[in-house]
This record gives sequence, C-alpha cells and structure tokens, in this order.
Amino acid sequence: MNNEKKAVPFVVVKRLPRYYRYLGELLRQGVTRISSGELSEKMGVTASQIRQDFNCFGGFGQQGYGYNIEKLYNEIGAILGLQHGYKTIIIGAGNLGHALANHSKFEKRGFTLVGIFDKNPDLIGTTINRITVSPMEELEEFCSRHKVDIAILALPKSAIDVVVPRLVGLNIKGLWNFSYTDIEVPPHIAVENVHLSDSLMTLSYRITQTNQDGER
Repeated sequence: MNNEKKAVPFVVVKRLPRYYRYLGELLRQGVTRISSGELSEKMGVTASQIRQDFNCFGGFGQQGYGYNIEKLYNEIGAILGLQHGYKTIIIGAGNLGHALANHSKFEKRGFTLVGIFDKNPDLIGTTINRITVSPMEELEEFCSRHKVDIAILALPKSAIDVVVPRLVGLNIKGLWNFSYTDIEVPPHIAVENVHLSDSLMTLSYRITQTNQDGER
C-alpha cells in the first residue's frame, strides 16, 4: 500500500466502513479473493467507483487478479485506525446510552468501553454490560487515570453546553454525538454527529421516490 498522504474526499472515507463490513462477512464465509465486479454486485456500488475509491489509497489489487480479501480487510481497518484500541466512555445512561453500551461491535471494531457516566442518582451505581455507571463528578479523574480517547454523547441538548467544555479540557480525541444538536469544538478534536431523525427522513424520501416510480 502507498502510505503517502493524500487529500481523500470525505465521501470516500464514508464508504470505507461499508467495504470493511462486507469484506468481513466474506471472510467469515471463507471467501479469499474477489474482483471489483463481484464486490460491486454485492454492494450495489459500481466496479469503477470501487476501483476509484481504493486508488485514493494507492490501490490494493492487481489487474485481472482481483483483491486478496484478508489483506484488503486488514488494510482498510488500518486506514480507519481500528488497530489503536480506543478507550471509550458513554455519557448518558438512559435508554440510548444503555443500548449503545450493549452494542456488541465495540470490541470487535477496536473500541474498548471503559466507563459510563450519568447525573441521575437512580442510574448511578447500576451496571450496564458489566460496567458500573459513575457520577459525573468523577469524570475528570476517571478520564485522566484511564487516558480516555473517545466520549459518546447520549445526552439531551440541554446538557451539551455543560458537558462538552469539560471534555475539551480532558485531552479527548473524538466525540460521537447523539445529542441531536451539532457541537463546536477545537479542530484537534474529531466529531461525528449522528442525527437519527435525518436518517429517518432520508428513508421517507426514498419510500416516496419508490412509490412515485411505481405509479408511473
């Protein structure tokens, strides 16, 4: 793989996890090699688009020979940084935080959940996925001691203005934000905003378009 850094379009980066997931499924099925055309049929992405995406990182296959699935899977995982073993906390132990804490893919994707925090006295001291919910008063000391990399925000909007500045001062590298509001942080902190309602509205659009096409 060519390790020279390039300005990779973000739309390509957004497709990498999907490639990674499909390749992982193929590995579990015992498939060892695949062409861009075969991968195209499985993913619904054109073979040309797949080759263009992979060429952003130097290319991974050989003309007429296809891709070694295990090698491609590992290299995409390395590009995504999944080998780092990021220490992760969840802030907000309500229904969403509870569901995220029980998400089975964290460890498999290289994210180690080490702590859960909430201010609700009814939730503090309870256990979710073998992790005891801690009070917010312990956030700074915990993050310093465990060298936490990522915070998942399963909070209402009203709590964001209080919690985010605290995290900024704790050498957090990234925020996965489910708070339904975009947040502003210094450029050295990566933020991924997750708007579930946006995804639902996109689904509504696709249903509407499909119905309109069917009526023609």
